[in-house]
Amino acid sequence: MTAVLIYNEMSEIVECLSDYEYAERPVALTWNGQRLEISEITARWRSPAGRCFRVRTTDGQIFELTYAESSDEWQIHQV
Repeated sequence: MTAVLIYNEMSEIVECLSDYEYAERPVALTWNGQRLEISEITARWRSPAGRCFRVRTTDGQIFELTYAESSDEWQIHQV
């Protein structure tokens, strides 16, 4: 497994583990300047925008992460 740090223009950071595919499993994200570890991936799906994940952090917050493969950027939305 390879740890991957992906930065986008808005300084949103998602750390991932990659096995067979790039950005396969998010393990942490940076939100409002704080690094939050992901305790659970509650859903994953593909959309026209790219790979999507709904995750729960160790402090109980829920986020939707979208990885846009075409631009190699993540979007983070708190749910």
